[in-house]
Amino acid sequence: MTAATACAVLLITTAWLVYGAVKDLRNYSVSNLFVLVLAGLFLLHAVVSGRWVTLHENIAFALLMFGLLLVCYWRGWMGGGDVKFLAVAFLWVGVRCALPFSLFLLVFALLHTAVIKLKWLEGRWVDGRLKIAFAPSVSAALIGSFALGCLASPGGRFCI
Repeated sequence: MTAATACAVLLITTAWLVYGAVKDLRNYSVSNLFVLVLAGLFLLHAVVSGRWVTLHENIAFALLMFGLLLVCYWRGWMGGGDVKFLAVAFLWVGVRCALPFSLFLLVFALLHTAVIKLKWLEGRWVDGRLKIAFAPSVSAALIGSFALGCLASPGGRFCI
């Protein structure tokens, strides 16, 4: 396959991430369909970009992160949709790009929290705790990882 095809998949994925972020802002919910399509787009991108050679590493890393994220879910720190979404995001970035992705996630989550504290956006109060939609931060961090070139094919060029 061509690099142009891989770039097209990234563009479609970016649009899907924006859709999921907006939907989470409105509903405070990340659907299973959203997560499954995102996982499917990852598999398609892995095949067309040549990243399939590291597929086993990405899957193992995503499973490890999913296990760690389940602890956050059980403690009530995260919703189930956010756990699934983050696991698939880690599937996309793998070990190689986990640090840049995590730094992007930190920055965007802090920005989102600040925007809510400044009352430019609304959060939701549930049982005396402020809930913040997390998908916008995860989506922005994943798109940032795409823009960094983290998903270039092994030995290949990125879209730009």
